[in-house]
Amino acid sequence: MTAPIGLVERLTREIVDTIRTQNLQPGQTLPSAKALAERFEVTVPTVREALRRLEATGSVELKHGSGTYVREAINRRILDNPHYVPVDLAAAIELLDARIAIEPGIAELAASVQGDSAVETMETAVDNALQLHTEVPAGHFHVELAKASGNRALHEMLVSLLAIHSRTQQAARFTYDRLRDHDEHADILDAIKRGDGLEASHRTRKHLESIKAAVLADWSEQSAADWSEQSAADWSESTTTEGTEQ
Repeated sequence: MTAPIGLVERLTREIVDTIRTQNLQPGQTLPSAKALAERFEVTVPTVREALRRLEATGSVELKHGSGTYVREAINRRILDNPHYVPVDLAAAIELLDARIAIEPGIAELAASVQGDSAVETMETAVDNALQLHTEVPAGHFHVELAKASGNRALHEMLVSLLAIHSRTQQAARFTYDRLRDHDEHADILDAIKRGDGLEASHRTRKHLESIKAAVLADWSEQSAADWSEQSAADWSESTTTEGTEQ
């Protein structure tokens, strides 16, 4: 029997409150499902359902035979919708337009802050562009750039945006040349290290607009190829039909 939705939602909030009250950090474990059930006077299946909801948002991770671990997303004020995962041209352009709207400003802020540790982290993250598969947020240059801005709201916004559209983001990575991506990240970082906010903003915008252009071009090529294949199939079918009719 499934637990009432209201009960699961209440329990989910109480578990989050427990994590924050006890100051549990990412990587630390939660009490067992049985212990949580006893504490909140609910059944173990209800606890597990609440934990699965939190896992879907990236707030915790359930490891079979090991326990439930707190993840970084627990500290975010914007949580992901794991059910919204379209991957098409419209979604890709929507994501890139959103990034073009906010990331140049993030880069300008980062140039004004210039924290030594943040710069060092970004230098390490520059090489992430050479990898086709990169988790968000670990090692992601643009996420580290947002963190370097010193604005928590902007950082969380970008992390959530990329996490929500993770499949679309990954598709864009396959489209864009990895070496070019790396070099453009390095150029952005160079402007930040020099404290040139306007140039950092300009280079970030140009970088994202180039990715958008590549996605559009790739989509056009795929559409043309699909049309050609379909036309060939239609032609083959029509000739077969004509031969049969004759």
